[in-house]
Amino acid sequence: MRKRLLTAASAALLVTVLTAATAVAAPAPVTFDLPVPSGPHPIGERDVHLVDPARARELMISVWYPAEQGNGPRARYLPAQAADYFDRGAAPALGIAPGRVDWAAIETHARADAAPQGRWPVLLYSPGGGSLRELGTSTAEDLASRGYVVVTVDHTGEAPFVVFPGDRMVTADPGQDLVSDLRVRVADMRFVLDRLPGIPGLGQAMDLGRVGLLGHSFGGDTAAEVTTVDSRADAAADLDGWLAYDVDGKNRTGAGTNGVPRPILMMGSAGSTRGGEVRSHLTSPSWNSLWQHTTAPKYDVPLPDAMHYSFTDVQWFLPELARKLPVDPAVRQQRIGSIDPAISLATQRTLLTTFFGRMLR
Repeated sequence: MRKRLLTAASAALLVTVLTAATAVAAPAPVTFDLPVPSGPHPIGERDVHLVDPARARELMISVWYPAEQGNGPRARYLPAQAADYFDRGAAPALGIAPGRVDWAAIETHARADAAPQGRWPVLLYSPGGGSLRELGTSTAEDLASRGYVVVTVDHTGEAPFVVFPGDRMVTADPGQDLVSDLRVRVADMRFVLDRLPGIPGLGQAMDLGRVGLLGHSFGGDTAAEVTTVDSRADAAADLDGWLAYDVDGKNRTGAGTNGVPRPILMMGSAGSTRGGEVRSHLTSPSWNSLWQHTTAPKYDVPLPDAMHYSFTDVQWFLPELARKLPVDPAVRQQRIGSIDPAISLATQRTLLTTFFGRMLR
């Protein structure tokens, strides 16, 4: 009996020791810093819930804006309620093992609900297909620091998740075709424009006589498309969007077919074409069609060493994470290419601020 008791006690001790050793050996999750905004203005951020009764549709937007000086808490990069959900989906797609990044701890450079200062042109941002407004945070922050109110929009049902007030999370509900998706997106952006003046405490900071749109991938297509149907849109920037419903640019959007009536900036990469050539009006039928049918000022700037997600926060934070934990080099190449992150960031910031500065000021 005594021998059995000692054996049982030893076994219990062994389990305790092994559990403790495993806990000690497990690496702590890491974090990263977003790139510092380059403009002179401190910035604020507020998440806003909008309801469109005519379409029985809800949206969440984030408003980034020049703010008064202060010491309030920083806005979080991701809603805490969705951090684990994001990690399970995004980590494998980024070449990272799940559980290695503490997404809930990432902070932005904006102060949550800070008091706005001044009155500024407005830019609306639409994310890529099946993507999140959060992945445009560094772009929004930089533009806000340079004197814009930037509104990033999630397209409910298409976005992987949207967190509404009360910690209610709505996940993607795929099923619509891309033509319908674009129609919904355009309606979303126009609805947001309708509602911006009524946002308490922020509406007066927005000069809605000067409005631009920008977006990544399908969001770039959305930005271009809005200019064809809404006279409030003064300019658009398409960051590696196809301007088509197929990668080859044959089944084109309205903007890809008939051009746009407003100035447009297009930036392309090698990561959004079938053969790996850099997307431009010289290589893409849809971009060429827009180019030929647009009489407004137009600019086409390819980034040869970039890839499709070089136009999102992934361009910055994936190399930052690679300094702290293993990142699959093949996935890194597929997502952001070989372009130097600092060069990519500086190029995009310069082009966007120069373009919108000329067209809206």
